[in-house]
Amino acid sequence: MPLSRRQDLLRALPYARRYARALCGSQSNGDLLVAESLRELMAVDDPSMPPRLRLYQWISRHHAQNSGETVTQQGGMPPVARKLLLLTSLEELPVADAARVLSLAPDQAATMLEEAHTRLRSCAQTSVLIIEDEPIIAMDIEELVRQCGHTIAGVASSEVEAVRLARETHPGLILADINLGDGGDGMSAVASILQQQDIPVIFVTAYPERLLTGDTIEPAFVITKPFEPLTLAVSTYQAVSGGVSLN
Repeated sequence: MPLSRRQDLLRALPYARRYARALCGSQSNGDLLVAESLRELMAVDDPSMPPRLRLYQWISRHHAQNSGETVTQQGGMPPVARKLLLLTSLEELPVADAARVLSLAPDQAATMLEEAHTRLRSCAQTSVLIIEDEPIIAMDIEELVRQCGHTIAGVASSEVEAVRLARETHPGLILADINLGDGGDGMSAVASILQQQDIPVIFVTAYPERLLTGDTIEPAFVITKPFEPLTLAVSTYQAVSGGVSLN
């Protein structure tokens, strides 16, 4: 494989990790999926598709093979529809590119995506604990959460407050910023909460590539600031129905 394409693959790795972790619901399984796909992809030179899209494609195929997925798996939504949602919302691919990744005709992908969006709107909702130290940003996130049909369990601006609110409210989902300024660290707050409760977690950051290196214990679900309501809705659906872990 030419050096330029190898470099393109390396630049795509953080985004591939985010996609794979969202599919698997864990850092370790997602990163193994990326490593397996990357190892095979590096052995061939196929210039017919950009390296980032090709990596998404191989991850999607390996995930299907490893999980033995069927059209009715994972809460009733077809796995291919879930992948379309993740690729177009979390990874922000155009529908045409997502269709190429999943070997679908563009019109077939568009129809499937529309059906998946309809299903998202009818899904059972949950209560969300928001961990965010910036008041204006926290208010914006509250509004997005409500637009998705969820309720607010509480808003915490520090580690101590987050642990207390989680203990008192037993939320169905945690939406946490990484950096809480003087209030501490969002990942530390979540780690403390998860010692007492099993709650799906989505982390929010303006710099996702810094969290997706595979070098340390990292979150499975990461969305980028600023984000759209659909991105939150898709990530929430995947986290709550598919499970999420920090390891």
